[in-house]
Amino acid sequence: MKITLSIIKADIGSVGGHFKPSERLLERVRSYVEEEGKDVMLDFYVGHTGDDVAILFTHTNGKGSEDVHRLAWDAFKAGTEVAKEQGLYGAGQDLLVDAFSGNVRGMGPAVAELEFEERPSEPFLSLAADKTDPGAYNLPLYLGFADPMYCPGLMLNPKMGKGFRFTIMDVAYTEGDRRIELNAPEELYDIATLLRDTERFVVEKIVTRETGEIVASVSTSRLHNIAGKYTGKDDPVMLVRVQKDFPAAGEVLSPYAIGHYVAGTMRGSHNGPMMPVKRNSSIAFFDGPPIVNCLAFSVHNGKLTEPADVFDHPFWDSIREKVSEKAVEIRRQGFFGPAMLGENELEYTGITERLKTLDERFQVEMPTKEVILAAAKGS
Repeated sequence: MKITLSIIKADIGSVGGHFKPSERLLERVRSYVEEEGKDVMLDFYVGHTGDDVAILFTHTNGKGSEDVHRLAWDAFKAGTEVAKEQGLYGAGQDLLVDAFSGNVRGMGPAVAELEFEERPSEPFLSLAADKTDPGAYNLPLYLGFADPMYCPGLMLNPKMGKGFRFTIMDVAYTEGDRRIELNAPEELYDIATLLRDTERFVVEKIVTRETGEIVASVSTSRLHNIAGKYTGKDDPVMLVRVQKDFPAAGEVLSPYAIGHYVAGTMRGSHNGPMMPVKRNSSIAFFDGPPIVNCLAFSVHNGKLTEPADVFDHPFWDSIREKVSEKAVEIRRQGFFGPAMLGENELEYTGITERLKTLDERFQVEMPTKEVILAAAKGS
Protein backbone atom coordinates (compact mmCIF):
# COMPACT_ATOMS: atom_id res chain seq x y z
CA MET A 1 0.00 0.00 0.00
CA LYS A 2 1.39 3.39 -0.98
CA ILE A 3 0.89 5.96 1.76
CA THR A 4 2.09 9.43 2.67
CA LEU A 5 3.18 10.63 6.07
CA SER A 6 2.82 14.39 6.54
CA ILE A 7 3.82 16.27 9.67
CA ILE A 8 2.85 19.94 9.77
CA LYS A 9 3.57 22.21 12.74
CA ALA A 10 3.00 25.82 13.73
CA ASP A 11 3.25 28.13 16.74
CA ILE A 12 -0.28 29.54 17.07
CA GLY A 13 -0.30 30.69 20.69
CA SER A 14 1.30 29.94 24.03
CA VAL A 15 0.62 30.26 27.76
CA GLY A 16 2.66 32.81 29.68
CA GLY A 17 5.18 33.55 26.93
CA HIS A 18 6.91 30.85 24.89
CA PHE A 19 6.16 27.83 27.09
CA LYS A 20 3.33 25.64 25.76
CA PRO A 21 -0.06 25.85 24.04
CA SER A 22 -3.14 25.70 26.27
CA GLU A 23 -5.16 22.51 26.62
CA ARG A 24 -8.17 24.24 25.06
CA LEU A 25 -6.11 25.18 22.01
CA LEU A 26 -4.79 21.63 21.58
CA GLU A 27 -8.24 20.13 21.98
CA ARG A 28 -9.65 22.53 19.37
CA VAL A 29 -6.99 21.50 16.84
CA ARG A 30 -7.64 17.79 17.55
CA SER A 31 -11.40 18.09 17.32
CA TYR A 32 -11.21 20.12 14.09
CA VAL A 33 -8.99 17.54 12.38
CA GLU A 34 -11.17 14.68 13.59
CA GLU A 35 -14.44 16.32 12.50
CA GLU A 36 -13.32 17.81 9.19
CA GLY A 37 -10.70 15.31 8.03
CA LYS A 38 -12.66 12.07 7.70
CA ASP A 39 -12.56 12.11 3.88
CA VAL A 40 -8.99 13.42 3.64
CA MET A 41 -6.84 11.28 5.92
CA LEU A 42 -6.48 7.74 7.20
CA ASP A 43 -5.21 8.61 10.68
CA PHE A 44 -3.64 11.45 12.67
CA TYR A 45 -1.89 12.42 15.87
CA VAL A 46 -1.66 15.85 17.52
CA GLY A 47 1.02 16.84 20.03
CA HIS A 48 3.21 19.75 20.99
CA THR A 49 6.89 20.51 21.50
CA GLY A 50 7.36 23.64 23.57
CA ASP A 51 4.94 26.18 22.10
CA ASP A 52 4.59 24.46 18.71
CA VAL A 53 1.61 22.30 17.74
CA ALA A 54 2.34 19.45 15.31
CA ILE A 55 -0.18 17.38 13.37
CA LEU A 56 0.96 14.04 11.95
CA PHE A 57 -1.25 12.69 9.14
CA THR A 58 -1.34 9.40 7.25
CA HIS A 59 -3.13 9.52 3.89
CA THR A 60 -3.02 8.41 0.27
CA ASN A 61 -3.06 11.83 -1.39
CA GLY A 62 0.68 12.16 -2.01
CA LYS A 63 3.12 14.87 -0.96
CA GLY A 64 1.92 18.44 -1.11
CA SER A 65 -1.74 17.45 -1.12
CA GLU A 66 -3.91 20.56 -1.16
CA ASP A 67 -6.62 18.79 0.85
CA VAL A 68 -4.23 17.69 3.61
CA HIS A 69 -2.40 20.99 3.80
CA ARG A 70 -5.69 22.91 3.86
CA LEU A 71 -6.95 20.69 6.68
CA ALA A 72 -3.86 21.49 8.74
CA TRP A 73 -4.09 25.20 7.90
CA ASP A 74 -7.76 25.41 8.87
CA ALA A 75 -7.09 23.46 12.08
CA PHE A 76 -4.37 25.95 12.99
CA LYS A 77 -6.72 28.83 12.20
CA ALA A 78 -9.32 27.28 14.51
CA GLY A 79 -6.70 26.92 17.23
CA THR A 80 -5.65 30.53 16.69
CA GLU A 81 -9.19 31.68 17.45
CA VAL A 82 -8.98 29.90 20.80
CA ALA A 83 -5.58 31.50 21.41
CA LYS A 84 -7.09 34.94 20.80
CA GLU A 85 -10.04 34.20 23.08
CA GLN A 86 -7.65 33.19 25.86
CA GLY A 87 -5.19 36.02 25.23
CA LEU A 88 -2.32 33.60 24.58
CA TYR A 89 1.03 35.01 23.53
CA GLY A 90 1.81 35.00 19.80
CA ALA A 91 -1.66 33.95 18.63
CA GLY A 92 -1.32 32.81 15.01
CA GLN A 93 2.38 33.72 15.01
CA ASP A 94 3.44 31.21 12.34
CA LEU A 95 0.47 31.85 10.03
CA LEU A 96 2.16 34.49 7.93
CA VAL A 97 -0.49 35.03 5.26
CA ASP A 98 -4.22 35.67 5.43
CA ALA A 99 -5.53 33.12 2.95
CA PHE A 100 -4.59 29.52 2.11
CA SER A 101 -3.10 29.19 -1.37
CA GLY A 102 -2.91 25.45 -2.04
CA ASN A 103 0.09 24.43 0.06
CA VAL A 104 1.43 25.53 3.45
CA ARG A 105 5.01 25.74 2.18
CA GLY A 106 6.05 29.36 2.25
CA MET A 107 3.06 30.30 4.41
CA GLY A 108 4.74 29.87 7.80
CA PRO A 109 4.07 26.32 9.06
CA ALA A 110 6.87 23.75 8.84
CA VAL A 111 6.20 20.56 6.90
CA ALA A 112 8.02 17.27 6.28
CA GLU A 113 6.55 14.46 4.16
CA LEU A 114 7.39 10.90 3.13
CA GLU A 115 5.64 8.95 0.36
CA PHE A 116 6.40 5.22 0.03
CA GLU A 117 5.11 1.70 -0.41
CA GLU A 118 4.42 0.32 3.05
CA ARG A 119 6.68 -2.50 4.16
CA PRO A 120 5.03 -5.43 6.02
CA SER A 121 6.42 -3.79 9.15
CA GLU A 122 6.78 -0.02 8.79
CA PRO A 123 8.33 1.66 11.84
CA PHE A 124 9.22 5.34 11.73
CA LEU A 125 10.28 8.22 13.95
CA SER A 126 8.58 11.60 14.17
CA LEU A 127 10.84 14.32 15.57
CA ALA A 128 9.89 17.89 16.44
CA ALA A 129 12.23 20.59 17.74
CA ASP A 130 11.56 23.96 19.33
CA LYS A 131 13.66 27.10 19.76
CA THR A 132 16.05 26.19 16.95
CA ASP A 133 16.25 26.00 13.14
CA PRO A 134 16.42 23.22 10.50
CA GLY A 135 20.23 22.99 10.66
CA ALA A 136 19.88 21.48 14.13
CA TYR A 137 19.31 18.08 12.47
CA ASN A 138 22.48 18.29 10.32
CA LEU A 139 24.89 16.64 12.75
CA PRO A 140 22.55 13.84 13.93
CA LEU A 141 21.69 12.95 10.32
CA TYR A 142 25.34 12.98 9.26
CA LEU A 143 26.31 10.69 12.15
CA GLY A 144 23.23 8.47 11.92
CA PHE A 145 23.45 7.87 8.16
CA ALA A 146 27.12 8.24 7.24
CA ASP A 147 29.34 7.47 10.25
CA PRO A 148 29.84 3.82 11.30
CA MET A 149 30.95 5.03 14.75
CA TYR A 150 27.27 5.88 15.33
CA CYS A 151 25.64 3.68 12.68
CA PRO A 152 27.35 0.25 12.67
CA GLY A 153 24.67 -0.94 10.26
CA LEU A 154 26.78 0.67 7.53
CA MET A 155 29.29 -2.15 8.19
CA LEU A 156 26.95 -4.93 9.33
CA ASN A 157 24.18 -4.68 6.73
CA PRO A 158 25.40 -5.22 3.13
CA LYS A 159 22.49 -3.27 1.65
CA MET A 160 23.20 -0.30 3.87
CA GLY A 161 26.87 -0.55 2.92
CA LYS A 162 26.13 1.09 -0.43
CA GLY A 163 25.43 4.25 1.54
CA PHE A 164 22.87 7.03 1.32
CA ARG A 165 22.28 10.05 -0.88
CA PHE A 166 21.85 13.40 0.89
CA THR A 167 19.81 16.20 -0.68
CA ILE A 168 21.08 19.43 0.86
CA MET A 169 19.35 22.79 0.44
CA ASP A 170 20.91 26.25 0.47
CA VAL A 171 18.30 27.95 2.68
CA ALA A 172 20.02 31.34 2.38
CA TYR A 173 19.11 31.42 -1.32
CA THR A 174 15.73 33.14 -1.56
CA GLU A 175 15.06 33.22 -5.33
CA GLY A 176 14.12 29.54 -5.46
CA ASP A 177 14.95 26.12 -4.02
CA ARG A 178 18.70 25.62 -4.51
CA ARG A 179 19.73 22.01 -3.88
CA ILE A 180 22.63 19.62 -4.31
CA GLU A 181 22.73 15.81 -4.11
CA LEU A 182 25.81 14.18 -2.56
CA ASN A 183 26.59 10.50 -2.01
CA ALA A 184 27.98 8.98 1.16
CA PRO A 185 30.57 7.62 1.61
CA GLU A 186 32.35 8.81 -1.58
CA GLU A 187 31.53 12.49 -1.05
CA LEU A 188 31.63 12.43 2.74
CA TYR A 189 34.02 15.38 3.04
CA ASP A 190 31.85 17.45 0.70
CA ILE A 191 28.78 16.64 2.81
CA ALA A 192 30.65 17.62 5.97
CA THR A 193 31.87 20.86 4.38
CA LEU A 194 28.28 21.95 3.75
CA LEU A 195 26.57 20.64 6.87
CA ARG A 196 28.98 22.41 9.23
CA ASP A 197 27.28 25.68 8.20
CA THR A 198 23.90 25.02 9.82
CA GLU A 199 22.54 28.49 9.08
CA ARG A 200 22.92 28.11 5.31
CA PHE A 201 22.98 24.44 4.33
CA VAL A 202 20.46 21.93 5.72
CA VAL A 203 19.53 18.36 4.91
CA GLU A 204 16.21 18.23 3.07
CA LYS A 205 15.95 14.48 2.50
CA ILE A 206 17.93 11.24 2.47
CA VAL A 207 17.39 8.23 0.21
CA THR A 208 19.02 4.82 0.23
CA ARG A 209 21.34 4.14 -2.69
CA GLU A 210 20.43 0.44 -2.65
CA THR A 211 16.85 0.97 -3.83
CA GLY A 212 16.36 4.73 -4.09
CA GLU A 213 13.69 4.65 -1.38
CA ILE A 214 13.23 7.78 0.67
CA VAL A 215 14.24 7.35 4.31
CA ALA A 216 14.22 10.83 5.88
CA SER A 217 12.52 14.17 5.27
CA VAL A 218 13.19 17.47 7.07
CA SER A 219 11.29 20.76 7.04
CA THR A 220 13.60 23.41 5.57
CA SER A 221 11.60 26.65 5.67
CA ARG A 222 13.20 29.67 7.35
CA LEU A 223 10.64 32.09 8.71
CA HIS A 224 12.77 35.22 8.36
CA ASN A 225 13.18 34.41 4.65
CA ILE A 226 9.40 34.29 4.31
CA ALA A 227 8.35 37.19 6.52
CA GLY A 228 11.41 39.40 6.02
CA LYS A 229 11.60 39.98 9.76
CA TYR A 230 11.75 38.09 13.04
CA THR A 231 8.68 35.90 13.62
CA GLY A 232 10.21 33.19 15.82
CA LYS A 233 12.74 30.45 15.23
CA ASP A 234 11.86 27.87 12.58
CA ASP A 235 11.30 24.93 14.97
CA PRO A 236 11.81 22.11 12.43
CA VAL A 237 10.10 18.73 12.15
CA MET A 238 11.50 15.52 10.67
CA LEU A 239 10.28 12.04 9.68
CA VAL A 240 12.65 9.05 9.50
CA ARG A 241 11.87 5.48 8.44
CA VAL A 242 13.91 2.96 10.41
CA GLN A 243 14.99 -0.70 10.75
CA LYS A 244 15.82 -3.52 8.34
CA ASP A 245 17.73 -1.94 5.40
CA PHE A 246 17.55 1.53 6.94
CA PRO A 247 19.38 2.66 10.08
CA ALA A 248 17.91 1.24 13.27
CA ALA A 249 15.99 3.59 15.52
CA GLY A 250 18.84 3.46 18.03
CA GLU A 251 21.38 4.42 15.35
CA VAL A 252 19.31 7.46 14.35
CA LEU A 253 18.83 8.51 17.97
CA SER A 254 22.30 7.91 19.43
CA PRO A 255 23.76 11.28 18.22
CA TYR A 256 21.23 13.14 20.38
CA ALA A 257 23.22 12.05 23.44
CA ILE A 258 25.83 14.67 22.42
CA GLY A 259 23.63 17.63 23.30
CA HIS A 260 25.22 19.47 20.38
CA TYR A 261 25.13 23.27 20.23
CA VAL A 262 22.58 24.77 17.86
CA ALA A 263 21.20 28.22 17.09
CA GLY A 264 18.11 29.43 18.91
CA THR A 265 17.06 29.93 22.56
CA MET A 266 16.23 33.47 23.76
CA ARG A 267 14.91 35.71 20.96
CA GLY A 268 16.29 33.19 18.46
CA SER A 269 19.67 34.88 18.74
CA HIS A 270 21.94 32.61 20.80
CA ASN A 271 23.59 29.21 20.77
CA GLY A 272 22.50 26.47 23.15
CA PRO A 273 22.76 22.68 23.53
CA MET A 274 19.90 20.61 22.14
CA MET A 275 18.07 18.68 24.86
CA PRO A 276 16.15 15.46 24.05
CA VAL A 277 12.87 15.74 25.98
CA LYS A 278 9.73 13.76 26.70
CA ARG A 279 6.69 14.38 24.55
CA ASN A 280 4.58 17.46 25.22
CA SER A 281 7.42 19.13 27.13
CA SER A 282 7.44 22.87 27.68
CA ILE A 283 10.24 25.41 27.39
CA ALA A 284 12.13 26.24 30.58
CA PHE A 285 15.50 28.06 30.74
CA PHE A 286 16.31 31.27 28.79
CA ASP A 287 13.54 30.44 26.33
CA GLY A 288 15.23 27.12 25.90
CA PRO A 289 17.41 25.24 25.86
CA PRO A 290 16.59 24.09 22.32
CA ILE A 291 14.55 20.91 22.68
CA VAL A 292 13.66 17.94 20.50
CA ASN A 293 11.19 15.16 21.15
CA CYS A 294 10.82 11.91 19.25
CA LEU A 295 7.83 9.62 18.96
CA ALA A 296 8.19 6.17 17.41
CA PHE A 297 5.20 4.75 15.54
CA SER A 298 4.35 1.74 13.47
CA VAL A 299 1.94 2.26 10.61
CA HIS A 300 -0.04 -0.49 8.86
CA ASN A 301 -2.56 0.13 6.08
CA GLY A 302 -2.26 3.77 6.97
CA LYS A 303 -3.28 3.30 10.61
CA LEU A 304 -0.97 4.45 13.39
CA THR A 305 -0.19 2.61 16.58
CA GLU A 306 0.01 4.56 19.81
CA PRO A 307 3.36 6.42 20.00
CA ALA A 308 6.38 5.21 21.94
CA ASP A 309 8.06 8.18 23.62
CA VAL A 310 11.68 7.22 23.01
CA PHE A 311 13.27 9.96 25.13
CA ASP A 312 11.14 8.97 28.16
CA HIS A 313 13.76 6.62 29.62
CA PRO A 314 16.16 6.88 32.59
CA PHE A 315 19.15 6.98 30.22
CA TRP A 316 17.97 10.26 28.76
CA ASP A 317 17.51 11.74 32.23
CA SER A 318 21.29 11.66 32.63
CA ILE A 319 21.73 13.28 29.22
CA ARG A 320 19.30 16.03 30.19
CA GLU A 321 21.38 16.76 33.29
CA LYS A 322 24.53 17.13 31.18
CA VAL A 323 22.74 19.32 28.65
CA SER A 324 21.48 21.52 31.48
CA GLU A 325 25.06 22.01 32.66
CA LYS A 326 26.16 22.90 29.11
CA ALA A 327 23.30 25.38 28.81
CA VAL A 328 24.21 27.14 32.06
CA GLU A 329 27.89 27.21 31.15
CA ILE A 330 27.48 28.90 27.77
CA ARG A 331 24.98 31.36 29.25
CA ARG A 332 27.71 32.56 31.62
CA GLN A 333 29.18 34.32 28.57
CA GLY A 334 26.01 36.32 28.06
CA PHE A 335 26.31 38.31 24.83
CA PHE A 336 29.99 37.54 24.26
CA GLY A 337 31.58 35.48 21.46
CA PRO A 338 29.91 32.19 20.42
CA ALA A 339 27.23 32.51 23.10
CA MET A 340 25.33 34.90 20.80
CA LEU A 341 24.81 34.39 17.06
CA GLY A 342 26.67 36.45 14.49
CA GLU A 343 25.18 39.68 13.16
CA ASN A 344 23.70 38.06 10.04
CA GLU A 345 21.70 35.54 12.08
CA LEU A 346 20.40 37.75 14.87
CA GLU A 347 16.62 37.57 14.82
CA TYR A 348 16.13 41.06 16.25
CA THR A 349 17.42 44.28 14.67
CA GLY A 350 18.57 46.16 17.78
CA ILE A 351 22.27 45.36 17.38
CA THR A 352 22.20 46.11 13.64
CA GLU A 353 20.60 49.48 14.30
CA ARG A 354 23.14 50.29 17.02
CA LEU A 355 26.01 49.39 14.69
CA LYS A 356 24.67 51.73 12.00
CA THR A 357 24.50 54.58 14.52
CA LEU A 358 27.96 53.86 15.88
CA ASP A 359 29.42 53.56 12.39
CA GLU A 360 28.78 57.26 11.82
CA ARG A 361 30.76 58.13 14.95
CA PHE A 362 33.96 56.31 13.98
CA GLN A 363 36.90 58.56 13.08
CA VAL A 364 39.65 57.59 10.66
CA GLU A 365 43.21 58.73 11.26
CA MET A 366 45.43 58.34 8.20
CA PRO A 367 49.12 57.52 8.72
CA THR A 368 51.56 60.37 8.08
CA LYS A 369 53.94 60.42 5.13
CA GLU A 370 56.86 59.74 7.49
CA VAL A 371 55.20 56.63 8.90
CA ILE A 372 54.48 55.31 5.40
CA LEU A 373 58.10 55.87 4.30
CA ALA A 374 59.46 54.24 7.46
CA ALA A 375 57.23 51.21 6.96
CA ALA A 376 58.32 50.91 3.32
CA LYS A 377 61.97 51.11 4.31
CA GLY A 378 61.49 48.45 6.96
CA SER A 379 59.93 46.06 4.47
